[in-house]
Amino acid sequence: MEKAYDLVIRGGTVVDGSGAPAFEADVAVRGGSVAAVGKIAGSGAEEIDARGQVVTPGFVDIHTHYDGQATWDGRMQPSSWHGVTTVVMGNCGVGFAPCRPADHDRLIRLMEGVEDIPFPVLTEGLPWNWESYPDYLDALSKRRFDVDIASQLPHAALRVFVMGERGVNREPATPADIAAMAAIARAAMDAGAIGFGTSRTLNHRSSDGSPIATLNAGEDELTGIALGMAAAGGGAGKGVLQVVSDFNDPAEEFAMLRRIVERSGRPLSFSLLQSPRDPEQWRDMLRYMSDAKAAGLQMRAQVATRPVGVLFGLELTANPFSTYPSYREISTLPFGERVARLRDPGFRARLLAEEPDSGRAPGLSPARAWERIYPMGLDSPDYEPTSETSIAAIAQARGADPRAVALDHMLDGGEGGGRGMLYLPLLNYAQNTLDPAYQMLQHDCVVPGLSDGGAHVGMICDGSFPTTNIVHWTRDRTRGPKLSLEKMVRAQCRDTAETVGLFDRGLVRPGYRADLNVIDYDHLKLRAPSVAYDLPTGGRRLIQRADGYTATIVAGQVTYRGGEPTDALPGRLLRGAQAAPIALAAE
Repeated sequence: MEKAYDLVIRGGTVVDGSGAPAFEADVAVRGGSVAAVGKIAGSGAEEIDARGQVVTPGFVDIHTHYDGQATWDGRMQPSSWHGVTTVVMGNCGVGFAPCRPADHDRLIRLMEGVEDIPFPVLTEGLPWNWESYPDYLDALSKRRFDVDIASQLPHAALRVFVMGERGVNREPATPADIAAMAAIARAAMDAGAIGFGTSRTLNHRSSDGSPIATLNAGEDELTGIALGMAAAGGGAGKGVLQVVSDFNDPAEEFAMLRRIVERSGRPLSFSLLQSPRDPEQWRDMLRYMSDAKAAGLQMRAQVATRPVGVLFGLELTANPFSTYPSYREISTLPFGERVARLRDPGFRARLLAEEPDSGRAPGLSPARAWERIYPMGLDSPDYEPTSETSIAAIAQARGADPRAVALDHMLDGGEGGGRGMLYLPLLNYAQNTLDPAYQMLQHDCVVPGLSDGGAHVGMICDGSFPTTNIVHWTRDRTRGPKLSLEKMVRAQCRDTAETVGLFDRGLVRPGYRADLNVIDYDHLKLRAPSVAYDLPTGGRRLIQRADGYTATIVAGQVTYRGGEPTDALPGRLLRGAQAAPIALAAE
């Protein structure tokens, strides 16, 4: 007998993404969309017993860097391990299209420097079966994924494509350059780009140390590109703007971005973090956004929901001893040999007696003081650690040198065998609390973001942000107020989706995309970060998994059961904004 539905999820507690109170219901799926929510009489070709569990929309992560990985891999891990069913890439102005063959290495070295993805990995993995940005989208459209993928036109690639060496050297764009970039931007939006990303921060450098080509692009250039986007769709306008900036003069920088939005009519989002340089600046940014909203402008902030920091370890890009002369002597040895040398009492004594060659080494500056570095635990990593758990505090309690404590943890902590990691929060933790992040998340122009999934493979592992959002903010936080599960689910489903123009997902309602999670909420748990060697050429990357995702569903097909992938790869390239279901578009 033919079944009424492709899938029925029975008896779960539905947190539907609207922010409304949770309710118990069945969810039926047919043809890739939610068909019904309530008491479902008909049966499904597949049924999932969700009693005692939470059913949510799939999470929408709008700040990732899978631009390379999506060309060689069908699984956008680590994001898809964490309930994510849609990712947006092309953020921060870095990506691989448009690109002439002569510039392949240039863009690879930029991605290597900005996002810590090794040159050999990208050289081996990228097929380069494109030159123009529409060609890149066409290449992606032939592939299948475990999530839906949306792509933004990256400013650095665009600038180099149009201006060549002048663009790399950050020379001002001429009117002809701007017209050419605007035309490409318009064509990119019409081809299916979801937006345009740019970077204005000195933190983004090529692997040779040179700042990103977009660092000081003028307002005329950015406005010209935005106006090109406004001309797309026959003049109706297409695409969103994404910006990361140092905001050295926050009032003037925001005013410039606001003028661009006013002139182009394109929505804009930017990265917002608490900086130790000016720990209260974020309050001004919230006020500026409120003023813009009152004027009818869509300007939103993407906020990290835990500290943005780096991991140190002997397998990773850096460790506290990377700039010590003795460590440099052994830095190229195979991992096992390095660990053995570090365990040797004579070598250890010599290492700990030395001074580093760099003033940026841990322990030598306030931002990298041992009081701000924490051992990363193997069980339930703590992303809101207290000062009592720092390396400095542990060393004081033992009467030991903090460097010795750090070395011991890397050698024997975590999984052991030299795989212990240390955690240094750099942003969003200036006052040793996540209360500022909590306050940012209360603002109606803020969405969670900045996971950087697919990037920073040797030093940051934040693709797990969506699980932190649920576990820490709605259930486990002890050092301040929590958020309701309903609010957080809405924030990382409906609100993130709408920020980039994806109005067909983020809600568990009839007609909406059947991207769903079934979550064992009481037992949802982050595992500690670990290292895998599964990139092209056997390249290393940090990964982080979670327990408690009973099922993740994309377009009505189960892609993960119990955290393990199925054979289903229903995810596709999304070409541009997606409209809400017709019957519900007026809601």
